[in-house]
Amino acid sequence: MNGIPYISVRSINVTTENVNLNLGFAPVQPVGYFTIRMGSAIPTGTTGTLPVQVTLNGGTRALTTFGGTAVTAADLTGTGVLTVFYDRFNDILQLVTSIV
Repeated sequence: MNGIPYISVRSINVTTENVNLNLGFAPVQPVGYFTIRMGSAIPTGTTGTLPVQVTLNGGTRALTTFGGTAVTAADLTGTGVLTVFYDRFNDILQLVTSIV
């Protein structure tokens, strides 16, 4: 009835070193799952090997997969919803959504 809450990407910033998904400020638990809605795609022409970072509540963390491998721009094509596990104390921001 209430649905699943999500945090929308406010902006996508591409540099020569990374792709940053800016989520702004949102009330999230220090440990747990949350959902990110990418309403816009990473810009066409972005180097696919660039690692993806997420900025939330003033802090920036690398988005990784199981084992700590960096999620890259090539992994996130198009728009959609990502499920992530967040652990502020252990510096973990891990993509749970499978990448095809």
